[in-house]
Amino acid sequence: MAEDYGAFVDWTQMEDVAKSSGPSKLDVKDPVELKKLARQGHWAQNHNLRAQVYQQLIKAIPCRTVTPDAGVYRDLMSGNACRKSTAILLPDFVDGSTVPSYCLKADAVTSVHRVISCLAGQFPDISHCPALPAMTALLMHFSVDEAQCFEHVSRLLACNEPGRRLIDQTFLAYESSCLTFGDLANKYCPAAHKLIVARAQDVVEVYSGWQRWVLGDLPFGHVARVLDVFLVEGYKVLYRIALALLKFYRKQRAGAQPVEGQKQDSAEVKAEIQAFVKAIGSSVTPDKLLEKAFSIRLFSRKEITLLQLTNEKSLQQKGITVKQKRRNVQLALNPDTFSSEVVSAKEMRDIWSWIPERFALCEPQLLFTTSTHGCSLNRFYAHVEGHEPTLLLIRTCGSEVCGAFLSTDWEERKRGGNKLSFFGTGECFVFRLKPEMERYEWVVIRHPELASSIKAQIVEDPADDAAPGDDQNSVSRNLPLETPAADLSSRLSPFLSAHHFKLNSRNTSMFMAGNVDSIIVGGGDGNALYIDGELNHGRTARCTTFDNPPLCSTESFQVALLEVWGFQDAMASDR
Repeated sequence: MAEDYGAFVDWTQMEDVAKSSGPSKLDVKDPVELKKLARQGHWAQNHNLRAQVYQQLIKAIPCRTVTPDAGVYRDLMSGNACRKSTAILLPDFVDGSTVPSYCLKADAVTSVHRVISCLAGQFPDISHCPALPAMTALLMHFSVDEAQCFEHVSRLLACNEPGRRLIDQTFLAYESSCLTFGDLANKYCPAAHKLIVARAQDVVEVYSGWQRWVLGDLPFGHVARVLDVFLVEGYKVLYRIALALLKFYRKQRAGAQPVEGQKQDSAEVKAEIQAFVKAIGSSVTPDKLLEKAFSIRLFSRKEITLLQLTNEKSLQQKGITVKQKRRNVQLALNPDTFSSEVVSAKEMRDIWSWIPERFALCEPQLLFTTSTHGCSLNRFYAHVEGHEPTLLLIRTCGSEVCGAFLSTDWEERKRGGNKLSFFGTGECFVFRLKPEMERYEWVVIRHPELASSIKAQIVEDPADDAAPGDDQNSVSRNLPLETPAADLSSRLSPFLSAHHFKLNSRNTSMFMAGNVDSIIVGGGDGNALYIDGELNHGRTARCTTFDNPPLCSTESFQVALLEVWGFQDAMASDR
């Protein structure tokens, strides 16, 4: 007898999704072929086939030895008074998330509550899991009974495959994912990120809802297509979809420009994005959403995992491991106390929106200024060494402002003796503020094809990111064997460090350099910034590393004022 995978479905809400057409079975085991079929929506038009594929994919997930199954759920439910209750409260760790209806019958939503209640008892280590209600509701939609849904969600929670991430279960993991999403939005959706920065008082607060856009706000037809791919490719798909949603949101807002100097409450911007995502079905089809998501040329899963580990480590160092009142990052730049002779508080906030999210949690700390410490390169080094990262700000005698975010301690220059040698990581960038505001990142971020196609000596996941036939060179293939993951995770910038790549040309990784005669930012066919030993004269030109135009209107300029800012832990300063 065929199993009924629609027992919990309210078919009157399903519309076109209710139509069962296309193939009725799937005999594919090859992961590369499965990825291709998932992205194409091969089983999306047949409800029973989709349910069977989900069952096959979830059963293949490596799990802990003791993972609760359907039998455990039935034992828990036998004689349990809550099995008939209609008022089962969700555990605190869902952080206020509600159960999306996802075309479920009213009593099926109660079933979802019941399953989550049992999951909370079986997984006592879960402390923060806002995605659980949406994921449970989705899998309930394709389950024959509550017990099967319980088993499927349990396997997602109990996955123990090294390097594979499915559902965040702690506040630290969730919060670091928000920082990582902010980093990715900053790099891969610059126009949308700029819009959020211009409109919201606290960008970090807006991005804290990124997972709920995908698992909670998306209409059922869209999120089911996301689940098709998620169960094959994993967590990175969620980042892709959220970035695509941000791009579509920006496109929808393209005609509405914010009033200069006026910012909305972050909760209002957050609610506006949620409303857009909930109504996205009227303008963006599921196929179009996936097409946009997979057109974004992200770095590999391994590099993003390393970035997430770095963000987790940064949060741990700040003592942010459990849920607490969110600090408004924008208020870390208090206009009443912030003082710079080069930039205004507003301009510094704009620069702060460009830096990696883990440093946006810090306050600016003035380390060196020529107006106080004089025009001496030796005093420059004496004040900035021991600080990582730093922000270089320059105002020219022509009232132009430019600078650079420098990821690495200037003390690194000593490794080359007095010989001028480059160091730093791909998180470095240069910028200009006046007459126009513009940032120029490492050229490899914008053009991943510049990374060498030399194959790594380690075995990579053959189904990591590019679908079969995609002509993309994944940067992950260039991770060298001799650098273990444990070592990478302790570095400042694991997924963008030039030390981890074999590039076609050394010119594309010349970030920063210094000796007794000068400091340089950016190299290859010129320098983005060159400042002489007296910190008095400078030059700017196009360079290969950042692919920037000259940062000033003239190639040579005289320095009116130079400042270097460090990053002080705002949490520590409060203690």
